[in-house]
Amino acid sequence: MNRFPAKTLLLVIFTLSCVLSTQAWDETGHKLTGYIAWSRMTPDVRARVIKILLASPEDAQLSTFYASYGSRTLETRQREFFMLVATWADIVRDRNFAVRFQKYAHSNWHYSDTMWQVQNGKVVELPMPADGGGLAVPQMIEFDKVARDPAVSDAQKAIAIAWLEHLIGDIHQPLHASARVSDLEPKGDMGGNTFLLTPKDTPREKQENLHWFWDSIIVRAMPNTKDQCDADYLDPIAQDIMKDYPFAKMQSRLDLGDFNGWRKESFEIASTKVFPPDLNRFEFPSDKYKKEALKISEERIALAGYRIGELFNQIFGAPAAAVSTPAK
Repeated sequence: MNRFPAKTLLLVIFTLSCVLSTQAWDETGHKLTGYIAWSRMTPDVRARVIKILLASPEDAQLSTFYASYGSRTLETRQREFFMLVATWADIVRDRNFAVRFQKYAHSNWHYSDTMWQVQNGKVVELPMPADGGGLAVPQMIEFDKVARDPAVSDAQKAIAIAWLEHLIGDIHQPLHASARVSDLEPKGDMGGNTFLLTPKDTPREKQENLHWFWDSIIVRAMPNTKDQCDADYLDPIAQDIMKDYPFAKMQSRLDLGDFNGWRKESFEIASTKVFPPDLNRFEFPSDKYKKEALKISEERIALAGYRIGELFNQIFGAPAAAVSTPAK
């Protein structure tokens, strides 16, 4: 039996997040998209979204992460809660919380792959097996409908918001849209998971693969060596990304609601830039590759954040006032 109730344990974990360093793209990247999305959301939309999230089902243990007290401002507490919500779809993968895992964990929702290979120097798309490919795109479409439906309860919308935050971030990682076929991987490389970067004889527990490389690119390039809390570590990174990729220059690319179009963008990057000729199996990528991967990742994180923020403004913002027609 656990010494602490689930809610207490989760609150402890949340509190420690301001002490311990973040260690993976799965957390760092998603929180950065959350920060950028929050920066675009209007005050009214922020308030509406937070209210909905706090009405989430008890068994989802989502609202538990909200710090309702402390010396930080209300806006800061709400923003950090919103950023953490972007990681909830990964948090529920923890099998130690069996009820939550069984109801909310869906491993094949996190990606929508295209199977492909290079033939005669050209990228050729291949048929995806019926049981493969992932469901990120159809799930985003479904959760978008749920979030917009006035007949749906706030509890259901809270889950939709959490999944949208996460899946939109996921689909902007190029290898969440790719299953590359090779002689060694005739059924696809599982988004680079089977493309090893460590030597052949490396023990399984120490192996590193291409998917991991892209997932962890931000935190490895800018490690949290001082064990700073999120506000001190993540916020400046997000602000620098927004400076390098300002909303004004990316606004024309938002294509709100075109979830499959967003997937195609990632696939295009995966199939043309992720596997250059100088990338070799069982070897760590070159400095040139690392630099290019970081640049791509930062742009994708910025675009994902802007899209989440503007999508939520569209869904949860006040409807435009009706224009009355003067009587004749």
